Amino acid sequence: MVEPTESESLAEIDRFCDAMVAIRAEAAAIESGASDPNDNPLKRAPHTLAAVTADEWDRPYSRSEAAFPAGVQQQASKFWPAVARIDNAFGDRHLVCTCPSVEEVAVTELAA
Repeated sequence: MVEPTESESLAEIDRFCDAMVAIRAEAAAIESGASDPNDNPLKRAPHTLAAVTADEWDRPYSRSEAAFPAGVQQQASKFWPAVARIDNAFGDRHLVCTCPSVEEVAVTELAA
């Protein structure tokens, strides 16, 4: 759930709304058959800087669509993700906790 608050500026909320409209347009393109349902900007997002600037581009959509999905070509605050999607939702469904066990924490606390 997304809940913009009064702490966000009107410009930032407008930018957020533009992003939501752009995402809906990408979904509509898939629904209408204009975009490949398995290889489209929405399915393959996020696009890293390395992917967009690589010598090879094997996707049916442009690098521009990948880099600036809302159509904004110049963004001073463009965020480039460090990694692309990994295994789709596999990680969400197969969580692995790397935290120490309760017993290990207890032993550490007793030793301190």
